[in-house]
Formats: sequence, C-alpha cells, structure tokens
Amino acid sequence: MSENGEKECRSRLIFCSTTTGTEHLREKLPMYSQPRGLQLDRLKTPIGAALLVTDEQGVLRALDFHDYESRMLRLLRRHYASVPLAAGSAPSAVRAALTRYFFEGKFTALAGIEWTAAGTPFQRSVWNALLAIPPGETRSYGGVARLLGRSDAPRAVGWAIGSNPIAIVVPCHRVIGASGKLTGYASGLHRKHWLLQHEAPSSLRHMAN
Repeated sequence: MSENGEKECRSRLIFCSTTTGTEHLREKLPMYSQPRGLQLDRLKTPIGAALLVTDEQGVLRALDFHDYESRMLRLLRRHYASVPLAAGSAPSAVRAALTRYFFEGKFTALAGIEWTAAGTPFQRSVWNALLAIPPGETRSYGGVARLLGRSDAPRAVGWAIGSNPIAIVVPCHRVIGASGKLTGYASGLHRKHWLLQHEAPSSLRHMAN
C-alpha cells in the first residue's frame, strides 16, 4: 500500500485489505465508529450464497454465508443494536471484486475492498494481522501470535481469529493447525478446504486432484 493510500485508510477509520509488510501491525488502530445504517446483499459463489453487509459509506461490515445467516444476524444485533438493517445492494466495486476472486482467480481483487468490524482492540489487531498472509500461503495460530509479538497468547489469538466477522476479505481461512491440518472454520471446514485449494498455485491444485 502506498503512503497516501494508508493515510487515506486511517483518515476514514477503516482498514484496507492489503499490506506490504508487518511493521505496522502493532501500531495503534484507528478508532471504531458506528454506522448510521446497514444493508444486506447476497452474492452467488461456488461455495454458497455469500451475505454482504455494508454501511452507508459502502464499507464492508460483515461477510458470511447463507447457512450461517442467523448467527450473523445475532452478531449484528450485538454490535449494532440500534442501527437499522435493510435489504439492499452492496457497492458494485465490492461485488465485482468478490466475483473476480471466486470466478476468475483474481485474488488481489480483494485488496481494494474497504472494511471495518466491531470488536475489541485486540481482536481487531488480530484481524488486521491476517492481511499479511498472502494468497497461496498459510500460517499457524502460533505464527500469527508471533507476528503480533504475542507468542505467549496463541489461544487468545485463535479465539480472535474464530470471531472474525468478515470472511474471505479478512483471510482467517489461511490459518491452520501447527501440524498442517485444517482446524475449525466458522463458515464450515468444507469452505476452508475449497478456499485454500482455490488459492493454491496451479501445480499444487493438480497434485491435490
């Protein structure tokens, strides 16, 4: 991300889903702000209908899948109790970026999606750290903890990763067990497997098949 781009992200109190390194991960995060309204959109994907929740500025606030809609709505009520939620369309740029990711293998398309999420400062620092994991690569929970300078707290980091409200764009699916095995994924292990295979280099995909 360019210096100007990072300044813009901070000035708008959002995160941008890209990073050029890990040196900023322990900086003070921008303050979180409540939206005035939320809208829920649906996008067909190869692993089921994705639910996209954006605010009045077009910033992504939540992303989950149709079979976990009730859980997502509970979380939205918890964090945005007084904020109205209505059916509506996500910005065309958000839909286009996700479409390119899913159907064209353009993984970097997600980098332009602006997002923010309700959570504790620790949770939000963990979610931001996940952006440092490139497509086609994975990290262990302990590895993410070390990235944050919290090697003593891999369990707390794992809990925060499991609480990530913005699937795909904040790539918690790229975190696996220390043994290399897939571990829990809030949107279903079958989706985690598909996403990792989707992002894997073509040579590895052919070997897996």
